[in-house]
Amino acid sequence: MNLANKYEEIWQGVLADLKKQINDNAVLSSFFYGTKIIAIDGDSITVSAPNGFAAEILNRRYLETIQETLNARTQSNFKCQIVDANSLDEAIKITRTDPVSVSFISNLNPKFTFESFVVGPSNHESYVAAMATAVDPGNFYNPLFIYGKSGLGKTHLLHAIGNYIRFKAPNIKVLYRSTDDFIEEVVKAFKDSGIETLKDRYREVDVLLLDDVQFLSTKEKTKETLFHIFNLLINTGKQIVLTSDRHPQELKSLEARLVGRFSSGLSVEIKALEYETAYQILKKKIESHDINNGKIDDEVLQYLAANYSSDVRKLEGALNKLLFYAITFNPGSDIDMKVVNNTFAPLIRNQERNQVDINRIKTAVSEYYCISPSQLSSKLRTSNITVARHIAMYLCRNMLDVSLVKIGEEFGGRDHSTVINACEKVERMLKENPDYIQAVEELKKLIKSV
Repeated sequence: MNLANKYEEIWQGVLADLKKQINDNAVLSSFFYGTKIIAIDGDSITVSAPNGFAAEILNRRYLETIQETLNARTQSNFKCQIVDANSLDEAIKITRTDPVSVSFISNLNPKFTFESFVVGPSNHESYVAAMATAVDPGNFYNPLFIYGKSGLGKTHLLHAIGNYIRFKAPNIKVLYRSTDDFIEEVVKAFKDSGIETLKDRYREVDVLLLDDVQFLSTKEKTKETLFHIFNLLINTGKQIVLTSDRHPQELKSLEARLVGRFSSGLSVEIKALEYETAYQILKKKIESHDINNGKIDDEVLQYLAANYSSDVRKLEGALNKLLFYAITFNPGSDIDMKVVNNTFAPLIRNQERNQVDINRIKTAVSEYYCISPSQLSSKLRTSNITVARHIAMYLCRNMLDVSLVKIGEEFGGRDHSTVINACEKVERMLKENPDYIQAVEELKKLIKSV
């Protein structure tokens, strides 16, 4: 058996073992397909991936699993490395021959990297899309639009994309901007008659990372300027990444042409944290800090993950509050559930009393209109049920931070356009009939008091 065949035999066995462990066809076909051993040198094995993106994902997410599986099958102690068959350095297609000016400021936070981002089912799709964009800016998904409610990691991914690109290709001009800063920049440019100078400055940017574009809604000059810059960068092969608290199609205050540009690439949603991801975030935070205040019981982390997983900021804030309390009142002691109860129990009880969700709204509306909650999700279109259904959708949209898609799913699998139409009908009803205003206000009070 020649060397190539020997490598192939080993690697096919490893892949067979990995399939049993990973059990995710999408991951296997996206990242493991086309991999192979290309060299064995002493205790080192080099595996090639078909592209830089796959190599990055395998190195960052699966290297330990690959190495353990390889060593278990070969009864050896190999060190494994994954490389891009086409050379990872060549994957950065946006190139500059001129060095980046010392005065150019990217506004990137070095703490926000792919390594410090905890990946789970709620954000895996966004993470993969962000990584693909960073590995091959201007080519994979352009623009990339990441959406989801506040505090779930959208800004972290923006900075991670920028930091990765700057590390791999320092000559590339990467610019992070919050929409508030962009608006201020445009207003000042118009005031100083310098809007063309501003456009010329953005023309030099290779990768634009724009955060919270939902705040563009009422700024006409800003929207016009962004539309021009957007077209300029996209048409010259530059990368744009945008974030928002909602899907592009839900940005109703924006013109169709701008929404169309935002939707022309890939839109991915970061969803609410699930328990396991919240737990892993807490573990990572503790590992990254030198906590000398005694041991933190695992039960404490489980409690925080279960009660503060609505967003990352609240989760980290809860951990910081707990550490402050422990350091201040119990220095040197273990942090156990007694400390947690002293710190959080009253707040958790209050939060639980005031929690509003879609089911709570559906229950209140069905009671108010003397129908069953199941009828709100049914296909029935009698007048009283239709009105109740529309008002329930309207209340969900206005009282909750959930997407139109999610609302539609909860009302019998209806699509987002149906939800939009329902909300618009209720808005017209409120303008034309004071009785509906009273009904909506009474329902809001009922929902909050349940």
